[in-house]
Amino acid sequence: MPLNFKLPPNVLARLRRAPSLAFCLQLCACAIVARSLLQGVVSVAPPDAVSATANTRATEAAANAPPQGARVPGAGIPQASGAGVAALPLQLASTPALEGAKLALSTIDVIVTRNDTLDRIFRRLQLNLADLASLRTLPRATFDSLRPGELLRFTHRDGQLFGLERRLNDSQTLKVSRDGDSLKADVLQNALDLRTRTIRGRIDSSLFEAVEAAGGHDPTAVALTDIFGWDVDFVLNMRPGDTFVVTYQEIWRDGAYVKDGPIDAAEFVNQGHEFRAVRYTDPDGGTHYYTPDGKSMQKAFLRAPVAFTRISSRFNSARMHPILHSIRAHKGVDYAAPIGTPVRAAGDGRIRFAGVMGGYGNLVEIEHSRSVVTAYGHLSRLAPGTRVGAHVTQGTVIAYVGMTGLATGPHLHYEYRVNGVFKNPQSVALAGAAPIDARWREDFLASSRLLLARLDAPAGPMLVSR
Repeated sequence: MPLNFKLPPNVLARLRRAPSLAFCLQLCACAIVARSLLQGVVSVAPPDAVSATANTRATEAAANAPPQGARVPGAGIPQASGAGVAALPLQLASTPALEGAKLALSTIDVIVTRNDTLDRIFRRLQLNLADLASLRTLPRATFDSLRPGELLRFTHRDGQLFGLERRLNDSQTLKVSRDGDSLKADVLQNALDLRTRTIRGRIDSSLFEAVEAAGGHDPTAVALTDIFGWDVDFVLNMRPGDTFVVTYQEIWRDGAYVKDGPIDAAEFVNQGHEFRAVRYTDPDGGTHYYTPDGKSMQKAFLRAPVAFTRISSRFNSARMHPILHSIRAHKGVDYAAPIGTPVRAAGDGRIRFAGVMGGYGNLVEIEHSRSVVTAYGHLSRLAPGTRVGAHVTQGTVIAYVGMTGLATGPHLHYEYRVNGVFKNPQSVALAGAAPIDARWREDFLASSRLLLARLDAPAGPMLVSR
């Protein structure tokens, strides 16, 4: 006998309002996905990946579909609603991405400071000291003498060195790179543009201002004084209205100006007197400046062995001594300059005295030949290597300006003696250096002809070469 069981109307109403089992399962699945997303356990694939996944699954489903009309096992069996969640395109947090982050290299630029060494820099950056030891064994890697202000570029990962770059000069860069478990070093050539320019100008107040006004730079002005310094006194004898023409090379790299190169040819007119010079490198590799007819611009002696501000006392056989207050011959020239200004050897020679001598204070005497001796007095101190018997070359720093001995202020007392007779350093005839070698005279005349012709050409960029 069948049971006639009926639920009360109020219970049936509650059941109709209760959520279905499928809805509960979907709700739970959404909660699990939301929690996973918040914790980073799973991530949603991008739309392109979703499309690709859907297309792949559709293709696989079509390939595995049974023939039309065939009975599929389990067909008609209701699937759990939660199966739809499994079909969402989810993927685990990207392990390759994490590995890529660990594999990323770090690049650090280091500006070398005073007293910096490669060992100190490695320790400061916490780099592997074993790599430093390997670096020092590389034949081309030169890091013994770092220059303050230069740039070193390090590439590393977790302290392990992968690369190091150092610019050796304007045209070369040292590059260290990792090759497996070891390091290797290569010297790369930097592409440079050499732009030959000719500029001309008129001096109104100073040579440096005139060169700048003509479009040049300070190094070119300094080079002009070095070339013509034996013939022109750029401190005392330069006058407004003096003119110059100079052709030289500018060095550029990657479209940026680097520095001025050497002067190829130059002309300077001082108080109506014209001087010309041209640069020549002989087959033996020696480079010097000569007059157009092959005479050396360099003299055997510097006219003034110090960068002075003024002449405080000239050569005078009847000068009143400022301290002794008596007539006493001044057998040299006093060049006023700040204490510590470098004093240079006027010519090649051998030091025959270096020490204290009466009113001279600290004194250095250089014997240049059997007949010529130069003396440098009132020095504050001697340069390293300045000792009796040492050989010096012209321009070598031998001491520094001071006011030792009988001196009322800082200056250099400079004497020039020939066979024991005192001569005026400002007017004595200075012997010239050797002229162009006769073997190379024809080559010199041929190569200098073009350079000298540029002095008569209009100013401005003339040639660009790589």
